[in-house]
Amino acid sequence: MKNVYLCSMKRATIWALGVGMSLSFLVLLFLQINYMTRFVTLRKAQFDENVNRSLSEAVSNVELNESRLYLENLVRENLRDSMYASEEVDTNVQKVRSHYTTFEQTTFDNRRDNRPKAVIGDVSRSQMGDVIKKMYMNRRATLDKAVYSMIEAGRGLQLKKRINFRMLDQEVKNELRDNGLMMPYHIKVLDAKGNVLYRCSDYTEEKNEVFYRAKMFKWMDDKDNAFVEVHFPDYSSYITGSMRLMVPSVCFTIILLATFVFTIYLIFRQKKLSEIKSDFISNMTHEFKTPISTISLAAQMLKDESLAKSPAMLKKISGVINDETKRLRFQVDKVLQMSMFEKQETTLKKVELNCNELIEGVTKTFRLKIEQVGGSIEMKLNAQSAMVYVDEMHFTNVIFNLMDNAVKYRREEIPLRLVITTANVGKDRIGISVQDNGIGIKKDDVKRVFEKFYRVHTGNVHNVKGFGLGLAYVNKIVEEHKGTIKCDSELGKGTRFFITIPIIKNN
Repeated sequence: MKNVYLCSMKRATIWALGVGMSLSFLVLLFLQINYMTRFVTLRKAQFDENVNRSLSEAVSNVELNESRLYLENLVRENLRDSMYASEEVDTNVQKVRSHYTTFEQTTFDNRRDNRPKAVIGDVSRSQMGDVIKKMYMNRRATLDKAVYSMIEAGRGLQLKKRINFRMLDQEVKNELRDNGLMMPYHIKVLDAKGNVLYRCSDYTEEKNEVFYRAKMFKWMDDKDNAFVEVHFPDYSSYITGSMRLMVPSVCFTIILLATFVFTIYLIFRQKKLSEIKSDFISNMTHEFKTPISTISLAAQMLKDESLAKSPAMLKKISGVINDETKRLRFQVDKVLQMSMFEKQETTLKKVELNCNELIEGVTKTFRLKIEQVGGSIEMKLNAQSAMVYVDEMHFTNVIFNLMDNAVKYRREEIPLRLVITTANVGKDRIGISVQDNGIGIKKDDVKRVFEKFYRVHTGNVHNVKGFGLGLAYVNKIVEEHKGTIKCDSELGKGTRFFITIPIIKNN
């Protein structure tokens, strides 16, 4: 029922189904891969933005802290020089300003005895902020000079002394955490010449690492700049980490696509086999009917007592029966070949035989057919050790198939010449060569002659019938006998098949 359904299906329908489903799977696979690619690109862009922002903020915080400390120290020095020890530290900003103004308007004696005996101690952070704001509003020029002096002081100060590396490392860590990047990183600080000023204790540098860099002290001359550089050992796993959930989906889609393609292939293969079986059954009826009718007629002639049966007539009738029996056997061999490919395993009935004698028997049987087409056959049985362990029926069919192919694919313009040779190959094998001078096979086709259902193209010649099973059957039987078969052919000059099988060693 299954074969009938496959035969009834049109090839175009199967192709349409296959192409439609394949395109659907391919589009789905393309969308998944495209989504994954865009996801990775977006994740990289987000990561780059977060890291660059974190480095920029960390560098800015370190620079602001340096400026704040410098201004605080400057304000403390001014306050110590301008305020009396009797003034309270916690007076409001207005009093500080009035004392600062009084200090500016009063001329002091240069004698040290008239200077204050005590100086201002620590100043609170909030008070310092108010003082700085008021001073900036009232003494902008003075603060501008202070900033300028800070820049000038920075030029002469070594970067190693100027940068608090631990603070910088901590600021980078905090900013990365605030931007959602909780992952290990390696940091180093370079000067403008590329010299390493600082690197973390576990710093390692590998090839193909992605580095991120931020510039410090941008307002300084290029030679006084510093660069903060970080890289992430787990960068690749971080970028592709979220993709792992999608990988099984893509793999599953690929498996489904491969399964579907293989299913379509099996459908076509089964359809071809079903068509071959249908053709085979329809043709076999006629092929069996003709020899059976001939044998039946010959049997009736032998049975009919009214007919005079001379020795010549008996010989003729027996010859007809023998020829038609061979035709029947040939058809049975075709059925056997078809059944061989339905089974996963082949049951062989191996016996000890002399390979030379087996080939000689097949040749004698086949000689008449070759002579009928005007050809000749030559035997060169040179193998000294020719005892083999083979299935007589199947191995006879192997030799018969190779000879039959020589007749089928002969050249019409010259007589067929078939040469059968045996020779020992090494110490434990026998070689069998079947060579003809037929039409030959193209190099591209030689590689596929042993494939099931494959038939060599013969141009516009359509007089050779077959199902593409003969050489596939030969190859299968040879392999079942632990042998090898090789085809050498040249288009227009002929073909040679060479078989090797193990021999039985003499004890």
